[in-house]
Amino acid sequence: MSEDKRLEEDMIVEQGVHNYSSEEQWVKPEDPLLLERLEWFKDQKLGLMMHWGPYSQLGLVESWALSDTDEEWSRNEIDWDIDAEELKREYFDLNKTFNPLRFQPDLWADLAADNGFKYLNFTTKHHDGFCMWDTHTTDYRITGPDCPFHTHKYADITKQLFNAFRAKGLGISAYFSKADWHTPYYWAPGMKPGTTTSRGPTYDPKEYPWLWEQFVQFTHEQIMELMTNYGRIDVLWLDAGWVNDYRDQNIRLGEVVEKARQIQPWLLSADRTVGGPYENLITPEQTLPERALHVPWESCITMGSAFSFRYEDNYKSVRQLIHLLVEIVAKGGNLALNVGPQPDGRISNTAISRIQGMGAWLKVHGEAIYGTRICEPCSVGSVQFTRKGDTIYAFHLYKDEHETVQEEIHLPLTADFSRIDLIGGQDNLDYRRTENGITVRLPDAEIQAGAPIAHVFRIR
Repeated sequence: MSEDKRLEEDMIVEQGVHNYSSEEQWVKPEDPLLLERLEWFKDQKLGLMMHWGPYSQLGLVESWALSDTDEEWSRNEIDWDIDAEELKREYFDLNKTFNPLRFQPDLWADLAADNGFKYLNFTTKHHDGFCMWDTHTTDYRITGPDCPFHTHKYADITKQLFNAFRAKGLGISAYFSKADWHTPYYWAPGMKPGTTTSRGPTYDPKEYPWLWEQFVQFTHEQIMELMTNYGRIDVLWLDAGWVNDYRDQNIRLGEVVEKARQIQPWLLSADRTVGGPYENLITPEQTLPERALHVPWESCITMGSAFSFRYEDNYKSVRQLIHLLVEIVAKGGNLALNVGPQPDGRISNTAISRIQGMGAWLKVHGEAIYGTRICEPCSVGSVQFTRKGDTIYAFHLYKDEHETVQEEIHLPLTADFSRIDLIGGQDNLDYRRTENGITVRLPDAEIQAGAPIAHVFRIR
């Protein structure tokens, strides 16, 4: 790979974290059904993202340690004596020991549905090429003969999850990596002696068009399997933005998406970081925009420190997670909150407790989250706003439970209204107008208690 191409890839991904497209790169669909589905997506607000595969056994970053050019950051947790080639062999052999006998698809779906999550975004295939569905394109799959889980009644993990979550009324977003570091059509063995692996193919597609065409057909076939045999899919969520039609890695994505839409005409496509007609959703990763985005968007952010499972991890508190959700929603987006399942097929007790804590808060305050839209000034310090029709919601966030709760809260809002209620508390609060907004007086009971996650006001 040339230095220019490597630099271009680095602009797309830094230490495994993808950048995101600008509003100017977003192209509004012409199809009325897709526009309707984008409004549906904007209503959902909270999705459960799950990175899961054989790599969970190691507690390391998913896939990235396979790329030699990413070794500086992706292999810093590898603490056993091993060289790069042996590492790749051992990583690719993880399918032979992946046996998640305690996989709990119905429990996961119940947990999500009962606690305010509205859709699932599941990794059907990450860059390492391991398929979590019963594909017929490769034996490197969860139902493959080398994987001990292939005889289990839940062996087709993707089908089990999609069916379980769909049965609970949740939407389905299918994560799919356009890069595949296992197939010989992408990382082709023996192309060059001692080839250094990177995010891109080990050959120049222009010099080997017949080999690249095999990869294109392989990719199309995999996508169509998911679109044909796995029920209704709401979003095709495409990772590996360096594989795109504007570079040397043209997989003719539009061709396969349009073919999929003949079967699923409602299908939204999230071709990450690429822009254009097939990036219907913009997808910030491990961050959120500084200002509101007036196009459909979704931040994928981890509950802990990483997308993949860690044996020891630092989880965000319920307060932090709710604050994250509120700010994202105020700026017009959705939160895809990532939880990495354990290698045995369970979700950790800590993750479960965080999900339940969020659910308890959302049961009281969800009306100010779901189905809302941007309300200027959106996000000002500790105050966030949303709107639903003629009703405005204002959130005053408290960073810490020991933070002092003042008798009066200032809201920088100049809209006309006649009534303010405290959601989960007293109606018809006293307030007065100021030069730059309104000041609301809290009930005495709220002042005496410790600081809540937020005070949420309904203004109409």
